[in-house]
Amino acid sequence: MDVTVFSPAKINLFLAVTGRRADGFHDLVSVAAPLDFGDELKAETGGRRTEAGGVFSLECDQAEVPADGSNLVLKAAEAFANATGWRETVRFKLTKRIPMGAGLGGGSSNAVAALRALNRLSGDRLEAAGLERLAAGLGSDCVLFLRDAPVVMRGRGERVELLPVAATERLRGRSALLFKPGFGISTPWAYGRMVARGTDYLPAPEAETKLAAWLGGAAPAEELLFNNMEPAAFEKYLALPVLLEKLRREFGVAAAMSGSGSTCYALLRDGQVTSALIARIRELWGTEIFMREARLA
Repeated sequence: MDVTVFSPAKINLFLAVTGRRADGFHDLVSVAAPLDFGDELKAETGGRRTEAGGVFSLECDQAEVPADGSNLVLKAAEAFANATGWRETVRFKLTKRIPMGAGLGGGSSNAVAALRALNRLSGDRLEAAGLERLAAGLGSDCVLFLRDAPVVMRGRGERVELLPVAATERLRGRSALLFKPGFGISTPWAYGRMVARGTDYLPAPEAETKLAAWLGGAAPAEELLFNNMEPAAFEKYLALPVLLEKLRREFGVAAAMSGSGSTCYALLRDGQVTSALIARIRELWGTEIFMREARLA
């Protein structure tokens, strides 16, 4: 038996990190939207156990992606087996399209894809609530990938709720041009830099007020964009703010960094021709970059 699961990327349209918690994590208020672009994970039962006697193995078409126990796909598989007692031999094959160190949630999305694949193969041993508990234990932004729609995340990212219908309609189907330079940004480094700077946090009441104003109004997605992880990243990686400012000034687009970076994006207007925009990005960042147009789910 085998199943194949789509593993979408996401972008953060609104990200307010509100402070550091006693457990070392950070609290946040964020609006994140999955995209119609992402990885693909195939899970196939049968075959041999690994050399170490494990029942789960992983292959990936990208050599730089770790295929050992540090990969969230295998961590998710072990969590599923421990929760359900289901330990069939499963071989995972990951087709990787989401770049690493990008702020697009690739690893977290892969973990949720693994949970979904195993749940199908095992005859749906877990209901939605059980999958959410496992996802929350794997990573702060894993739960959002179970919703297949724009969400608001709170806490360290594990408290997730769908946007109101009217707000969702202002986002659904919007196109964004994603572009990532040749370097990634480590999420632990980014949060560590916020701690060191100490000036970038947005208090939770202010974050909620800012978000509520957009949710309760009729403003387009462009007016939602916010990310207070940008200052720490921009301090070190000057290519990011320089390009974003040029795109805003020269093309009139709303542009921001997603998550902890390094991927940035520009929201596109309906029918907007992107050739000049793409050419400008390549002129400033070179041709060895990741670039992709995608739609919000």
